[in-house]
Amino acid sequence: MAKPGHSWNRRRSKKEEEEEEEEGEDPVDAMIARTGCTAQHWALQECMAEHRDWRRCQPHVQAFRDCMARQQRPRPQDPEQPQRSPPGH
Repeated sequence: MAKPGHSWNRRRSKKEEEEEEEEGEDPVDAMIARTGCTAQHWALQECMAEHRDWRRCQPHVQAFRDCMARQQRPRPQDPEQPQRSPPGH
């Protein structure tokens, strides 16, 4: 069974890594991968593992936050797709 949350306390053993591979990908990691912010996420995770203090990792926190914010902004519609009229128009 997958361990809840992120483990910043220690490196995982080879056995734990193999068990996780068998169970499938972590849903949080899968969601982050879809955003394109994986590099920022892992940099933040590594900083937290090293320092164990989010205050010392603020540049990584901000980079991850900025990346996620860019992914959540509405994108302009594709010009080839017709725009839908609001209901009642």
